Amino acid sequence: MFVFYTIGGVSGAHVNPVTTFSYALHRNFPWRRVPGYLFAQSVGAICAVELLRALLGHVDELGVSVPGHGVSGLTAFYVELLLTFGLITVTLATASGTNNVGPNAAIARGGYIVVAGLWAGPISDASMNPVRSFAPALASNQWSHVWIYLLGPLAGGALAFGVAWILRGPPTLAANEASQGEPTAQ
Repeated sequence: MFVFYTIGGVSGAHVNPVTTFSYALHRNFPWRRVPGYLFAQSVGAICAVELLRALLGHVDELGVSVPGHGVSGLTAFYVELLLTFGLITVTLATASGTNNVGPNAAIARGGYIVVAGLWAGPISDASMNPVRSFAPALASNQWSHVWIYLLGPLAGGALAFGVAWILRGPPTLAANEASQGEPTAQ
């Protein structure tokens, strides 16, 4: 929640590329800004992994996302798809029209991430964020499960976008402001 409260007003708190893509697909966020956000998200994730490495030393697979013990890659993929569908549904819902709750969207989004992590962490690591999984794989050269954590969240985000469009229709001014970090209309 602190990320949403501290940088939400500046950037819309896009720490996840799936959030950025979903807002852009829904036409709440300009496509011309997507590459810059993806670059910043990737650099941020790589810096986070390197900070952990500096603090903890060279630990193999530091933060690499992997399915839980006895969980197949396909099951982990579907769990990541489902988790990200939920996350992006909450994200788009709390930034649209009458549901726009402004800064308090941080409570809904942060709460969802906590609950998702608690129940799905042991199953799939509950990444829900492609760069959160890509950066540790890059740093430790562990690529065996990366497909799960790239494709699952992207598919979940695309599905959430489709459902949001069906339920709420085209973008609203309030959603545009929330996705881009501008003050929201209350």
